[in-house]
Amino acid sequence: MSKPHRISLAEVARQTGAMLRRGDSNHYKEDQQPTLADLTESLFFSPGDGRIWLNDQRMLLLHSSAVGHLRRELIDTLGQDRARGLLTRAGYVSGARDAQLVRERWPGADAATVFMAGTRLHALEGMVKVTPLAFDFDIDRGTYEGEFLWEHSSEDDEHIAAYGLGTEPACWSQVGYATGYVTSLFGQLVVFREVECRAMGATVCRVIGRHAAAWGDVSEDLRYLQARDFRSLTDAVPHPPVAEAAPAPHLAEAASTDPHEIVGASSAFNSACHQLARVARTRSTVLFTGESGVGKEAFARRLHRISSRAEQAFVAVNCAAIPETLIESELFGVERGAFTGATTSRPGRFERAHGGTLFLDEIGTLSLVSQGKLLRVLQEGELERVGGTRTLKVDVRLVAATNVDLQAEVQAGRFREDLYYRLNVFPIHLPPLRERRDDVPLLMNHFLRRECERHGRLSSGFTQRAVRAMLQYAFPGNIRELQNLIERGVILADEGMAIDVAHMFRREQLSDEALLAIGAHGTLTTPVDKDPAHLSNLLCKELGQEALSLADLERRLLQDALAAANGNVARAARSLTLTRAQFAYRLQRGADAAPARRASRKKAPA
Repeated sequence: MSKPHRISLAEVARQTGAMLRRGDSNHYKEDQQPTLADLTESLFFSPGDGRIWLNDQRMLLLHSSAVGHLRRELIDTLGQDRARGLLTRAGYVSGARDAQLVRERWPGADAATVFMAGTRLHALEGMVKVTPLAFDFDIDRGTYEGEFLWEHSSEDDEHIAAYGLGTEPACWSQVGYATGYVTSLFGQLVVFREVECRAMGATVCRVIGRHAAAWGDVSEDLRYLQARDFRSLTDAVPHPPVAEAAPAPHLAEAASTDPHEIVGASSAFNSACHQLARVARTRSTVLFTGESGVGKEAFARRLHRISSRAEQAFVAVNCAAIPETLIESELFGVERGAFTGATTSRPGRFERAHGGTLFLDEIGTLSLVSQGKLLRVLQEGELERVGGTRTLKVDVRLVAATNVDLQAEVQAGRFREDLYYRLNVFPIHLPPLRERRDDVPLLMNHFLRRECERHGRLSSGFTQRAVRAMLQYAFPGNIRELQNLIERGVILADEGMAIDVAHMFRREQLSDEALLAIGAHGTLTTPVDKDPAHLSNLLCKELGQEALSLADLERRLLQDALAAANGNVARAARSLTLTRAQFAYRLQRGADAAPARRASRKKAPA
């Protein structure tokens, strides 16, 4: 077998030297070619013969979960180091091929724009969203420095789902891609390192790229770029040390009628579940933070169910719902005769939760006096009932939740600093539903089944328009609001029929932009319960006209599409799902008819 042709770095440098010399983030302009639209135009689908092309390169459209399964099998079979090497090298090849595409397609483009094309291609290919913080390179001086944020990393999603949070970064192929792209583009070895990663618990991934000489020792980086002999796989390979994974969300759970069941599959959801599994085995205090309606109590109940205290009581208290004058007796209990009306002694919530879990929701609403008494119980593990003299020992695991920033409350003097640090032992942030878009379809099906069973109704599901509206909606009320929308839809939809937008949303809940969503075939759609003239009124207002002319509307639409495509007729035609010939014909017809329409309007009687 002949050896593959190898091109030296010097040769690459010679080929790219005429195009790329220096650039930085301060002089980068997004509107210079290749723009995101230019790169998107390089992607072609040929479904008839089963091929997808990125310019002249064959591409594949794969399920992220399938790639994640392959990734896990590689790790479990080969070990973490070997699997990382394979995936890093595969990413390197992908980055090098994209660099070749950009060099050949836009040979005279600005250096910074060509460099940034790699970040856009990486996002276009569905791997990760790249946000540059700063970059500067000078080929003549042999320097490169760049720092970037990576969001929505598909590698992190799959790695966290399989292994949970760990201590090592997991975006291996993406680091390989960045290294391959920039090295191939500049003809000089540029090494990227992931210094923060979601697989390690960070909010977003952060990567830094530098010329190899600036890093100093890059032997560890090159170790993953050097191929190894994997022909002998019969030897036992040790499995990598990975964090214990939380129970994966199963579709069977989605059919549960438990009002406190948690359902999801997004990376944010999985991250919270893994943190939950990590802390459940301990006695640690847990603080759930997040907006109202994100499911803090549901997560608290899940924490109790998977802990060693699962057989004991789970007691929930909404601190905001109890008057200040009663909060002490509710939490700590009361002795008979302690105050007027206290005819019997009764235990408080702490005593009722003895051996189990006490959940204090909206803990930020407690007064400073109540906070002080709560702190003493947490520190000493003992309490006295209101009006009592006996000291009672309690063994309670405290779980708290808040929808306000307790640290800001401490600074404002409304929350005790010592109590805050006592509660903030193991914080778990639950993101709002608008940051968990992947979970919306799962939650829709979950609540649809539950509400149909609860109300004794039958439904065939949701219309495509309803699904689009739900995916685009911001959900200010989070999961609680989604549940209410589904319940309303189950009640209003005809028996056995699909739930549509009008069955769930009120007019004030949807913006005009949401109502004018583009359908699958490029047609404007509006909910069925709205005034038929609503769309016409909106368009007249937008165009600044009292009456709507279909010919003028078509002409405006064609001209706007052409302007958005920078005069590229073929691209403008594709944006309106027309052929180039159809677009050109309609554009010319509108131009020819415009003078006649203006003359007709002038002759019309007043």
